[in-house]
Parts: sequence; structure tokens; C-alpha cells
Amino acid sequence: MKVAALVAISFLLVVASAPAYAHFEHFTHYNNRGDWIGPYYAYEALEPEYAGPAEPVAIMFSVQDQDGHDTYNIDAMVEVYSAESGERLKAFPWTREDVGDFKVFYNFPNVGNYQIVLSVSRDAANLNSIDPPRTTMSGTTGCNCYRTIFNVSITNGFGTIWTATMLAAVVGPLAVFGGVLAWNYSSRRKNGGVGSRVETARYVIMLAAIAGGLVHLAVYSEHASLRIEYSIFLITAGGMQIVYGVVYTLLALTGEVKGREFSVQVARRYYRESVKVNIFGLIGTGILLGLYAYAIIFPPPLSPNNQPEDVDAAGIIAKSIELFTVIGIIYLMKLEKQRLQSFLREHV
Repeated sequence: MKVAALVAISFLLVVASAPAYAHFEHFTHYNNRGDWIGPYYAYEALEPEYAGPAEPVAIMFSVQDQDGHDTYNIDAMVEVYSAESGERLKAFPWTREDVGDFKVFYNFPNVGNYQIVLSVSRDAANLNSIDPPRTTMSGTTGCNCYRTIFNVSITNGFGTIWTATMLAAVVGPLAVFGGVLAWNYSSRRKNGGVGSRVETARYVIMLAAIAGGLVHLAVYSEHASLRIEYSIFLITAGGMQIVYGVVYTLLALTGEVKGREFSVQVARRYYRESVKVNIFGLIGTGILLGLYAYAIIFPPPLSPNNQPEDVDAAGIIAKSIELFTVIGIIYLMKLEKQRLQSFLREHV
């Protein structure tokens, strides 16, 4: 319990002091990069992330100062080069951007690798003009500007392959685990070895905890663009919810082997271990509910701007599951205690 409190306090301190970094709608894992460009730091990303040839693609930039804050009224030029031939394929003229977060649109012609050159003028640029192409793309000869290069890869079907692989890696083991539990539960019911209320409550709470964890794992990338700490927290929270569900189920399975006669000592030990695991799940889920309630009511430190967090469908689903899990854990702890007391009355 003390460890959980220390972790929660440490996270709050980190979030309260950390600036926002990338300002994109979601945190991309592919075709994105950040690099210094003079006194600024620039992020680049593509939308869609797994861009294919001959389709509209938004090339997005977020140019920020050294503290991760927005920049304003910068003059920028964007160029697209073929990484294979070095030929300049497209140039977007010098444009004054009101905010450092901006995008340009381009259809990459073929599958392959490309280099995107971002130029930011040191002084006022000649707006609507285009600098001549260069052999050395990062060179600034004849241009009073800063330049940096971003590499992107245009493919066919890579996004589908990546998404399917990650989905299988996460859902596959859980599906196998759930299938084994369902088979075990069904077998025990047929043989009359299942206590209706306790056993059913165990499986329902386990599935609810794992479902809440999967929701957090599904939405972390949308929050990482606001603060990287958000995604770290969501991944950790989702993982811990899944761990709780799996650990409690394994505890129940190992504590009650079919045909095994419980001694008083074994029953007491099982009850103590189940209380520890359930308190872990109860406190952790309660903290998640409290942090969410705070974030949608109050502005920083838990919101990335001066407004409370928006309420979205994913948040409602996740918190509804977590509220159900909290109520279910309390109910389950009550059933476990009643079960122990009943066992002790019969055997002591």
C-alpha cells in the first residue's frame, strides 16, 4: 500500500513539472521523429501514420522552443526529396505560420524512402518564394535559415501487418488464457464443483479488470502526444489491471484444486493472500478513478492545458468498467470472508 502511494505521488510530481511535447492528435510509432533545428526543436509525423503511395498524406510539424512551448509567427519552407535519386519532388514555398504546429499535404508517388527537409528562417523570409534544390540537403548556403531532415518510408500494407501483429500479441495470450478459464469453469460447473456466487464473481471481476486494462492499452497513443508521461501512466495502469485479473485468477485456481480437501491452515492462508491481491486491485483502481475525476473537473497539473480534460467515449467506457470493478472487488471480498467463516464453523 505504501509503495502504491509513493508511485502515485511520484507520478503527480513528474506530470506537474513536465511540459507538453508533441502536439499531434496521437503519438505515432512510425514515420515520426524529432530533431533540433537551430534554437527550436521540431517534431514530424505523417497522417496516416502508415502512409501508402498515391494517397493524400498530411506531413505534420510541431516546432517548439527549448522548453517545449509553442512558437509563433515562424517562416518555414518544406521540401520532399527522393532518398534513392536525391531528386526534389515537391517544394512548399516560404510561409509565415501563425503557430509552430502546421501541416502540408502531399501524395508520395511510389513505395520507397523519402527525405523531408524543414527550413526555418532566422529572419523574415521572402514569403511565397522557393529556394533552389540542393545536393547537400542540410546545407544552408544562400539561405539565412536553419534546416533539418526527416526520413519517412512509404509502404503498402505495413500498417495492417503491424496492427494485426500487435493485436495478436496482446489479445492472443489473453484469449488463450480466457479459453482455458472458460473450459475449467464449465467443467467444474458440470461436476458440481463450483460455488455459484463466489466462483461467478471471481470470473466476472477478473474479466472486468482485464477489459479495463485493454482499454487503457488501446488509448495510450492518443494521450502521448499531449505528454509522454500520460502514455507511460496509461500503459502502466493497463498492465497492472491485467496483472491483477490474472494473478487473482491464478490464486483462485491454485488455492482450490479439484478434489483437494482444505485444512484450516490452508483456508486461512488462501484468504490472507486473496485479501492482499484484492486490496492491490481496489486501491489501484480507486486511484485511477480519482485521477480521472480530478482531470475532468480541474485544470493542471493533470490536464495539459488551462482547461479540464475532455470527456470522451473511451474514458467513459474505461471508468464505467473500473467503477464496476471496484464494486465487484468489495463484493468479492465480502463473499470470500463469508466463505472462510462458513468453512471455519464447519471445521473448528
